[in-house]
Amino acid sequence: MSNHSSRPSEGKHVPHSTASSRSRLPYWCVLVALLAALGFCFGFGGFQSDAPTTTEPEASSILPPEPEPEPEPQPVVQTVDFSATGDNLIHAKIYQQAAERAVGDAQYSFDYCYQNLVSFYSGYDVNWINQETLCTDELEPSTYPCFSTPGDCARALYRAGIRVFSLSNNHTYDKGTSGIAATLRFWASMPDDVVTTGLWRGEADYGYIPVHTVNGITIAYLSYTEHTNGIPRKDSMEANIIYTNQTDVIEQQVKKAAELADFVVVGTHWGVEDSHTVTEAQQTLAQQLADWGADVVVGTHPHVVQNAEWRTAADGRPVFVAYSLGNFLSTQSKKDQLIGTILTLRFQKTTDPDGTVTLELLDPKLHPTVTHYGPSKSEVRAYLYRDYTPELANAHGVRANYSDFNYDYIRATVEKYIDPAFLDFT
Repeated sequence: MSNHSSRPSEGKHVPHSTASSRSRLPYWCVLVALLAALGFCFGFGGFQSDAPTTTEPEASSILPPEPEPEPEPQPVVQTVDFSATGDNLIHAKIYQQAAERAVGDAQYSFDYCYQNLVSFYSGYDVNWINQETLCTDELEPSTYPCFSTPGDCARALYRAGIRVFSLSNNHTYDKGTSGIAATLRFWASMPDDVVTTGLWRGEADYGYIPVHTVNGITIAYLSYTEHTNGIPRKDSMEANIIYTNQTDVIEQQVKKAAELADFVVVGTHWGVEDSHTVTEAQQTLAQQLADWGADVVVGTHPHVVQNAEWRTAADGRPVFVAYSLGNFLSTQSKKDQLIGTILTLRFQKTTDPDGTVTLELLDPKLHPTVTHYGPSKSEVRAYLYRDYTPELANAHGVRANYSDFNYDYIRATVEKYIDPAFLDFT
């Protein structure tokens, strides 16, 4: 278009006005086209922009969010996994070997005896044991018939996971007045989380009930013995046991324990040594303890295993009784004295939203154990049967006198005397 406006055509004169009008017409067309394009881009021609459009809602159309519904109150469930171990009976061979294994400034090292149980005990909130012999740091060690055990033995049990020690048994008075005084001082020196039961500082102390709280559940511990090998209490003794025939005292203690605690565990050192048969006296006392408020009765003393059962208390509560857990560690020489059990169960406390509390005793099991030693009762240590092997059984020192002692014999023995419903070999 610039050529048309700047240079006239050759051979013909084009009037100026005509030439001007012809040159302006395209500009208007361009302008119209531009306007149309702009209108198209901005939506005038139906073009839809990619940019989002928003529309402010009217204030009256905005609704508040629905409130979250209040959750329904749920019951609070608390549990304690509990174990109880039988007689820890420390003969000379055991503490002599512990002396040989000691290193540094230590006089004895008993950890070897219990190392196979450390993992097992770590799975429980509370581990209880019958400490059959006096433990002290003051008296010389001694063996049958009057025992005294180095305190390092109890410290090894503590490291293994034991926290509750029952001290009432037929060997409690073995060392007379000095033995009672020394063992009291020893247990006072142990860590604060140790609980002992079975020794009282005279009748004025009978109202004291050992109680501790674990996972929000309170447990009371009491222990009694049938006899003390004919050794009487002396007036000079700082503390004493309570005999199983002192039923008036036991009734008062158990009833008070039931008032103080959610669950009551009673240790009973009773029965006939080396007998798998539960006596009528054991059954009678077990029922009395249940009626008075016990929840678990843990039997020791026969040095061999006896059966277990549920009993029903006068108020309808189920009460579990293990009549004899057998030996845990010893160097006794009869083949069935080397077989024991560890009782495990669960205490459960359920508190409903309305405050109602339900207490339950769940899943009692007896786990077989073996005291193993080699020739001449060397290398004494305890095993769970599940960790024991036929090879170890065939190498057991007791086979010098009992060639039929083997892996299968151990299982057959516990199956013969204990209700299979309670046995756990896993």
